[in-house]
Amino acid sequence: MPTKAEKILENILRLSLVIAAVWAVIDLQWQSLFIVLTTLTLSYLPDWMRNQYHIRIPHEFALAIICFIYASLFLGELGQFYERFQWWDVMLHMNSAIGFGCIGFIIMFYMNRSNRLSIRPFWLAIFGFSFALSIGVIWEIFEFSMDQLLGMNMQKSGLVDTMWDLIVDAVGAFLASLAGYTYIRGNKTPFLSRLIGAFIKDNPELEL
Repeated sequence: MPTKAEKILENILRLSLVIAAVWAVIDLQWQSLFIVLTTLTLSYLPDWMRNQYHIRIPHEFALAIICFIYASLFLGELGQFYERFQWWDVMLHMNSAIGFGCIGFIIMFYMNRSNRLSIRPFWLAIFGFSFALSIGVIWEIFEFSMDQLLGMNMQKSGLVDTMWDLIVDAVGAFLASLAGYTYIRGNKTPFLSRLIGAFIKDNPELEL
């Protein structure tokens, strides 16, 4: 169960999105309304995965996903944080790549521990890296699509912005896959150890 503080933060973020949606309707800002509703919808992604696929995502990790979506779409685009803070885009891409790298590693870790597959640690790390980088590519396609279809400016400087984003994604994905590899080899890094520990706790069928 999420802590009281986590639940309050989650509700505050969603309430601010609802208020922003109402304001966008009053001000006839349909592009802003689209971004707000997209952000609000995606904030329920962890709950949907938990209910639809019975994947019990640790609440602290689910909250991190919600915060990332909020910081990227709502603050980044509507709040113009990308223009105000040059490091905002790099920070988000680095954190998302590390997060998705961990998710990719956990997926294969889950299948490996449940005897569905038998994979060496090296290939677990490779999958985690590839998974995170694939998500980064999909996000760049999304940004390009929004720019072309809705006249937005998510890619900023075009190809240069896209390539730097993918480079940062690759660095973050590598760090996550390296942490996963060292975890499997017995050198449990504090960050990944807590993350995997929380995942196993919420999914007791993983325990040997």
